[in-house]
Amino acid sequence: MRKWRFLVTAILLGASGFASAVETRTENNGQLVLQDIPPIPQSIADQLNRYQNVRSASFRGWDMDGSGMYVSTRFGEVNQLHKVDRAGGARRQLTFFQEPIGSVSTRPERQQLAFTMDAGGNEYTQIFLFDAQSGKSEMITDGESRNGAILWNKQGSAIAYQSTRRDGKANDIWLTTFDNEKKKDQLILKAEDGSWWGPSGFSQSGSQLLVLQYVSSTRSKVHLLNLDSGELNLLAGSDEGDSRNFPAGFSYDDRSVFLVSDKGGEFTQLIRMDLRSGDEKVITTDIPWDISSFVLSEDGRRGAFVANENGMSSLYLYNPRNNRYRKVDSLPIGVIGGIEFSPEGDKLAMSLNTPKTPSDTFVLELGRRALSSGDLNRWTFSEVGGLDTEQFVEPELVHYPTFDKVDGKPREIPAFVYKPRNMKGPVPVIISIHGGPEGQYRPFFSSTYQMWLKELGAAVIAPNVRGSAGYGKSYLAMDNGFKREDSVKDIGALLDWIATQPDLDAKRVAVFGGSYGGYMVLASGVHYSHRLKAAVDIVGISNFVTFLTNTKSYRRDLRRVEYGDERNPEMRAFLERISPNNNVEKIQVPMFVVQGQNDPRVPVTEAEQIVNALRESGNQVWYMNALNEGHGYRKKENSDAFTQATALFFAEHLLGKEWKKKLALNE
Repeated sequence: MRKWRFLVTAILLGASGFASAVETRTENNGQLVLQDIPPIPQSIADQLNRYQNVRSASFRGWDMDGSGMYVSTRFGEVNQLHKVDRAGGARRQLTFFQEPIGSVSTRPERQQLAFTMDAGGNEYTQIFLFDAQSGKSEMITDGESRNGAILWNKQGSAIAYQSTRRDGKANDIWLTTFDNEKKKDQLILKAEDGSWWGPSGFSQSGSQLLVLQYVSSTRSKVHLLNLDSGELNLLAGSDEGDSRNFPAGFSYDDRSVFLVSDKGGEFTQLIRMDLRSGDEKVITTDIPWDISSFVLSEDGRRGAFVANENGMSSLYLYNPRNNRYRKVDSLPIGVIGGIEFSPEGDKLAMSLNTPKTPSDTFVLELGRRALSSGDLNRWTFSEVGGLDTEQFVEPELVHYPTFDKVDGKPREIPAFVYKPRNMKGPVPVIISIHGGPEGQYRPFFSSTYQMWLKELGAAVIAPNVRGSAGYGKSYLAMDNGFKREDSVKDIGALLDWIATQPDLDAKRVAVFGGSYGGYMVLASGVHYSHRLKAAVDIVGISNFVTFLTNTKSYRRDLRRVEYGDERNPEMRAFLERISPNNNVEKIQVPMFVVQGQNDPRVPVTEAEQIVNALRESGNQVWYMNALNEGHGYRKKENSDAFTQATALFFAEHLLGKEWKKKLALNE
């Protein structure tokens, strides 16, 4: 049952001088504030209940001897750590916190692991040491700074991590060593340039550390840090041109390192570098897609990597002795994450997500030879609310023409299109825009999309507009700086394409997006209100200047590289000109704004100013703010309320009378 607290009416005086009533109520023990959002009909809550009880179980690491593994899943409000001892075995809960578990790193040679956790979505994550035998956890960071990118050395005697501990904003690298469980903290690398620095791989001896310096989505560098002398040597990347370079680990003998880099072309390739000579061997020359992850077994006998091929994952086994590799064809089509060899090197664990199934943990059995593999065994079977997954819809990948040309022909934008089964007549459309902006929509399982398809009868289109990752570094950089609104034009081109499709209703289109996708929703409202029926902005940027001013200091310089530096007068004028809250009079579409009070990335002020501006202009706006959340909703009760309110919003503004009747809504 919902936990209603109160219903009040607040009187706001708009710019026009007319008073407007804002109805405010709270739910979830006062932690969720709703303004001008009607009470959710019980019919909607009942109809969506099964979609809101879908779980996942992502792989988080092998236990010490490789006989069992750790996964994260949710049995209560948030994801917690669980242990699974065999394929298909029960998930035994290990942690019981009020906040979700973040990243996890198992400690070698011990039944322990480190994990991160923040409070209320504020992203000031702390590192905890968890003992799997006693079940006890201990915070090992200062409780105030932001910490992450945790990495154990091979001996389990030290852990490296990124932290803002020194001054609250610099992304330094720290090392905590344990001697008879007494810990010592040491600052080993100072970040002086505004870049994000993080540890990425210890040598076998533990005396050297591969370090990533992330400057922007199109520029990153790899360094080698000598932990004894403190000497830092650049291995890949430069200040002269844009290239993405990522460390992928040491070889077993420490004589070479593996890198993932696009310095030789559009896509990131797997490279092996000899540390003594500096010679490089490009391994994946015949794969014209980004290599997204790479891992070696503990004994160095075999490796594995994943390629992002048009949004889908392909898994390859790799032989370090001769640099040959082979694609594994036995996996279902989907998205792969978290690959890791068992301690003995005879199994490869992974999380696997498909358009029809949520993330579950699978294990690929390996043969004696480096490139041989056997059965793929499913270790977890996540609940899907009793829904028939065979009735779920898989997307179709399309490419639609946009406003500019390549080689004399219209540039084409990739998009994944979901259409309801047994469609009758043109159906309404929900355009779902990813964040980033250097993100990429990939066909992950989404119970929300499946609910929209089945229960609302709406098609869903997820475009990867210019600036998206996965399509080469030139495409990735096409929306930077003064080219920001070119990506918005790609949404306009998508509206044109929808109008050419006989089974899609161009007169009933909504836009939906979070973070940078929220900005895209607001910008679409500025430019295309006359072609839209509804818009949902989730933690979106409403003004680039105020966003860059108020986002947390540890990430401000990184965002300036992407969006432009507001301290430059010309850039500042441009950012003010394109910011949605400075063009609010052009937004003439009903808007649903969703925010987390503790958001450190896109502060709550971004939501408040666009909501106030929309109200002052006389526009209809719903506003939801979770006081115990940050950049998105992670707690089930808040997520459920948001999903139900979104369905009601679409029913009110996007759907026809027949769907309102189906949802038992009063006219």
